[in-house]
Amino acid sequence: MTKSVMKKLPEVTLAFWIMKIAATTLGETAGDLFAQTLKLGYFVTTIALFLLFVVTLVVQLRSRRYNPFFYWTVILSTSMAGTTTSDFMNRDASAKYLSGGAKSLGWGPQGLGLGYPEGAAILISILLAIFLAWRLSGMTFQIRDIVTFRGEALFWSAILVSNTLGTSMGDFLSDSSGLGYLGGALLVTGLLAVLVALMKVPAASNVLLFWIAFVLTRPLGATAGDFLTKPLAKGGLDLGTAGSSAVLLVVLFGLMAYAHVQERRRAEPGPEAEAVRQEAGRR
Repeated sequence: MTKSVMKKLPEVTLAFWIMKIAATTLGETAGDLFAQTLKLGYFVTTIALFLLFVVTLVVQLRSRRYNPFFYWTVILSTSMAGTTTSDFMNRDASAKYLSGGAKSLGWGPQGLGLGYPEGAAILISILLAIFLAWRLSGMTFQIRDIVTFRGEALFWSAILVSNTLGTSMGDFLSDSSGLGYLGGALLVTGLLAVLVALMKVPAASNVLLFWIAFVLTRPLGATAGDFLTKPLAKGGLDLGTAGSSAVLLVVLFGLMAYAHVQERRRAEPGPEAEAVRQEAGRR
């Protein structure tokens, strides 16, 4: 469990945050596509997407170096699983959550009906427990310095819970706060702008700001996804979960391909290193 591994997590750049928002928005639309549009229900979809998360996580953990396709596929699977897990925790089979006159949604329990505040409180408690265990382990919170199997396992545990928490926050802003989808997205964008400004403050912890931003980009994706897919009568654009998911998937895979090319360029030796290698070969 403490086997050393090569650097397997990306640098935190502007491109990182663009891909994070794209992945979380796709996670919202794709999760709703399976659970609501295809009427598989929150219970069945959550189990299926959690199994998908496990598969993608195993691939990522077994990889010996950073691979953008592996990394962002896990981010996407945590976003999709987080969407349906949050919905299952917070919603129920009442007309408030079921559209089109439906009385049930898929096989199994329709939802626990905890409500967004209660669900968020549970998820915050779990996330704090993960961070406490992480702190007690003595391992770094700096994403670029995580180089052990156990550190990466803690990182992905925090990612899964934070994406689920972010979904609850996004749904609360969209459904219960009165802000609507666009208003919720604008509020989260404003909070992210504040975090960017705080990066210039010497006393502010960049690690803390990173994790706050990581959680907040999930409700941004949730509200943006709802804005794209929900009916016009509810304040959305009514583009549908299937069409929105397809477009977002193309965008995300395009960004993955770009990140992969950039990573390969960084891994290639420069002209001076290549000249030294050739000279050593002639000797």
